Amino acid sequence: MRLKKFVFIFLIVALTLPSLLFPLVSEAQTAIDPNFNPNLILTDSDLLNYGSMSLSDIQNFLQAKGSYLANYYALDTYGVNRSAAEIIYNATHNNYDCDGVTLSDTPTQAEKDSKCLHVTTVNPKFILVLLQKEQGLIEDSSPKQSDLDWATGYDCPDNWVCNPYYKGFGKQVNSAALQFLAYMNEQDHYNYQAGQTYVVSNTPTPYCNASNQTMAVTPQNKATAALYNYTPHVFNGNYNVYLLWNRYFPKVSKLYPDGSLIQAKNDPNIFLIQGGQKRQFASYAAFASRYNESQVVSVTSDDLSNYPTGDSIKFANYSLVQTPDKKIYLLVGNEKRPFANSTVFKKIGFNPSEIDQASLADLTNYQVGKAITATSTNVTGALMQDIKTGGVYYVENGTKAAITDKIFLSTLFKDKKITKATTKTLNTYTTISPVSFPDGTLLKTDSFPTVYLISNGKKRAFADESAFAKYGYNSKNVITVSSKLLYNYAQGDIIQ
Repeated sequence: MRLKKFVFIFLIVALTLPSLLFPLVSEAQTAIDPNFNPNLILTDSDLLNYGSMSLSDIQNFLQAKGSYLANYYALDTYGVNRSAAEIIYNATHNNYDCDGVTLSDTPTQAEKDSKCLHVTTVNPKFILVLLQKEQGLIEDSSPKQSDLDWATGYDCPDNWVCNPYYKGFGKQVNSAALQFLAYMNEQDHYNYQAGQTYVVSNTPTPYCNASNQTMAVTPQNKATAALYNYTPHVFNGNYNVYLLWNRYFPKVSKLYPDGSLIQAKNDPNIFLIQGGQKRQFASYAAFASRYNESQVVSVTSDDLSNYPTGDSIKFANYSLVQTPDKKIYLLVGNEKRPFANSTVFKKIGFNPSEIDQASLADLTNYQVGKAITATSTNVTGALMQDIKTGGVYYVENGTKAAITDKIFLSTLFKDKKITKATTKTLNTYTTISPVSFPDGTLLKTDSFPTVYLISNGKKRAFADESAFAKYGYNSKNVITVSSKLLYNYAQGDIIQ
């Protein structure tokens, strides 16, 4: 996805002021952390794990640090007065790409939900680190107004005039979140790219005795390249990111990738790891409509406690729910699909007695999907085979997704009947991306022993058999696929 509406410019952002370095570096401290690697400062998942903190987690973090931001309110990027925690949460969870969309003069969130593409950006933990690294706002109990106005240093480079358009805490946080998402999604638009070697300058510090000292770096991933695009220095700018990240969010012994299903021993509750959070299935029906018990990994209570708690998964897949505003939705995967009107609901043949009541909060994690109209067909999904070409498609609510490998028929759709259809009939459906395996699926090929976990749409390889065994996944759930099919998935971080 190209975020065309965002301004893509190379930013030379100010280094952290010396007065703000005191919490990190003292004059007597001259040794560099031996674990610091300037070529790999953060992982891609560290930067993009937008679901690592809930709104309450962010607020609690600010309060625990005694931050001025814990009680600070400011205008967000849309001109609404909100708490600092809300601004950070919305910048990472509730952004919008409204490029090419006509909105009212003062669009509501409901209007943006219905018309714009919902965008998640970066890890709120990273935004917290950035706020401390740039202006010391996490640990400062009485910051200057200028520190708040230029909170993330966005479009306010060293020895240059700050762009007044981006002045204000809300705009600073939101713009930085979108900028780092752009760095990750469109790396070739920027000066620093993963895998390339660059010579960067270092400001004199206790680590660098000579002025104008330079250092060669080769970013090993997009996240590290993004950090150099924002601040093209090792010391102290990006070294401070490393120090702050590990001080605020120390690594735990074992974290399960997104898409994993985990359950603590002697605990009946099952959780889905999604966006770095643990989301509890509120009922067995909610779980069984999506997964089977063999996919659940048994963990310790300590492993479970490593995750912040996300919203529970309350409803079964394909549930009908009604919100307090009387809107009815069909829940499919991660989407809530609205019915155009009550007439459509009745015409399709759904039973009103099957409708569950849902609060707006219950549906927070669902994106607004394609509306169900009077002309919608197969709203709960079906398999159709072209009688001329033999191609099989999964059709659902006016769309068709090609099934590119027969392995899908024996796994994802093993209980579905295939209906014959003419090419003319299939041409009435809108073509979307081919069917793919969902997060949490274990895959391998018959030509190589490496096992992969699909997580956030990417294939993440287990480093070896011991890594697979340590995490407790069931080898019986590994699906053998063709190398061609596995190649279609982008490569994610290795699971060590």
